[in-house]
Amino acid sequence: MSDTGAFFDPARWRPGPLLPRRDARDGALVFIVAVLCFLACLTAIGALAADRAARGWTNQLTGSATVVIQPHGAETPDAAAARAAEALSGVKGVTEARALEKEKAEALLEPWLGRDAMIDDLPLPRLVTVDLDPKAPAKAADLDRALKAAGVLATVDDHSVWIADIQRAAGFARWFALSVCLLIIAAAAAVIGFATRAGLAAHRDVIEVLHLSGAETGFVARLFQTRFATAAGMAGAFGATAAAALAALARLAGGGQGLTPVLPLAWIDLLAVLPVPVLAALTAAVAARLSAAAILRDLG
Repeated sequence: MSDTGAFFDPARWRPGPLLPRRDARDGALVFIVAVLCFLACLTAIGALAADRAARGWTNQLTGSATVVIQPHGAETPDAAAARAAEALSGVKGVTEARALEKEKAEALLEPWLGRDAMIDDLPLPRLVTVDLDPKAPAKAADLDRALKAAGVLATVDDHSVWIADIQRAAGFARWFALSVCLLIIAAAAAVIGFATRAGLAAHRDVIEVLHLSGAETGFVARLFQTRFATAAGMAGAFGATAAAALAALARLAGGGQGLTPVLPLAWIDLLAVLPVPVLAALTAAVAARLSAAAILRDLG
């Protein structure tokens, strides 16, 4: 009775897979693709953080200006700075203008000159910081006219030179990060394609048998593309998960401003890793399909 039951057991007569379930080369493929996807994800996350930092610096410089006061005559530097701040406060597009005390000016120069150089009779320029309306900021020419009308000799710095430098550096960083990311993606695609073709060559006998049995090209191509797309997608998921975990750790370690104020990471940056497993699987599927079709053409 037991033999009869075993005879009619569906699992006994279920056909085995046309391809072996495991291949010694699959582990190497998964590891290499996972590493490349990990590096690509880190590059993309870093590019997003660098772009955010550059935009933050640009917004800060765009929303402010600095006025260097040059006192003349019997007027004291502090009096000239106070008069300049009063004149600038009435300019349209200025939200606030305030004169910096001598102590704050010394604190700004101390990192450059050193503590020993900060003597009491050192002639320091007085500075006036101007906060501009972000929607309609005042121009440097408007500030200069207001100072001349008040009889204050001063130099207006609207940070245009710094803004241009930051924008140029940010543009270079964006294009560099994009180039590196595309280069890593291209390397991953090449590795996936090479591994796929090597795997197909190793299973050439299976392809020949299927071809002689009358299997259509589409069936054989789908058989191999599913196998290698699954492996590449799994590798991409491993790499993307590792990159997202590392970025999340850096975000948590850095507190509210991310890893550092210079490279602010945001939680939304982690979403950049989502397309990576899909792209890896699609690349492997296309490479497998093209390689299988080429082998079948050679056999046909």
